Amino acid sequence: MRTGVISAGLAFLCWGLFPLYFHAISDVSPLQILIHRVLWSLLFLTIILTVRHQWKWLGELRRAPRVMASFAVSSVLLSGNWLLYIWAVNNGHVIDASLGYFINPLVNVMLGYLVLKERLRKGQWAAIGIAALGVLWLTWQAGHMPWIALALAASFGGYGLMRKTAKLGALEGLSFETMVLFPFALAYLVWLTLHDQNSFITTTSNTTRWLLVASGPITAIPLLLFASGARKIPLSVLGLLQYIGPTIQLSLGIFMFHEAFTAARLVGFALIWGALALYASEGLLMGRRKAPQLQPVAETAR
Repeated sequence: MRTGVISAGLAFLCWGLFPLYFHAISDVSPLQILIHRVLWSLLFLTIILTVRHQWKWLGELRRAPRVMASFAVSSVLLSGNWLLYIWAVNNGHVIDASLGYFINPLVNVMLGYLVLKERLRKGQWAAIGIAALGVLWLTWQAGHMPWIALALAASFGGYGLMRKTAKLGALEGLSFETMVLFPFALAYLVWLTLHDQNSFITTTSNTTRWLLVASGPITAIPLLLFASGARKIPLSVLGLLQYIGPTIQLSLGIFMFHEAFTAARLVGFALIWGALALYASEGLLMGRRKAPQLQPVAETAR
């Protein structure tokens, strides 16, 4: 339990600190950062899979065209989410990005209801309603929809839905997604090189080059930590830990990048935080109610 909490907590800590990494290479365009993230992630993941002799799944995947198609879709959603997040961080929208990941759990609930036909409890409906009020308030006070947050939440929610229905683990799934994106990333990198626009070559900073190379492990390691931790702790604990990331991002946006966070904006965030508190507490309560019913089953299995 403790090692699971530590592993998952470290994963969310890394994701929360991502704005610092992307800000450090802000002189590189978001699209170029994305393609380097794909290329170096694939190289890093290939090394891990080779060391672990973990390639059997790829042969089995070739005989499952539907699974391959679902991962093609998830790779598009993932790359779109990555690109928008990088752009948001490097264009002064870290707070908006954090809002997207605060909203994401409730988007997952709605997708479960709309797509998977899962039944929602009254507490979940109330949480979604309060969050919707928060979004409406932010829209009214800003004069436009918080489209960055909504797009990030929707794309990552859709990605999570595709991964939920696909039969591959975290390591294998990310590896195949980067394989799908690899030809497009490589082709664009070659085009940039031929037109003398490849920042990896044209930059005068060796630090930038090394940071681009580091995008591989920086992408994969938090995911591996998350996958390891998620298997060892209850879903309710994992659900609470996931707010570490956007909380750190929000703090960085306010205190390090000095983005505007007015009292009016705070009201909208407070409504969404209230919705998340209701959602989390309702889930914990339901989990405690079910625990006594599950105990005899656990004892029998033992």
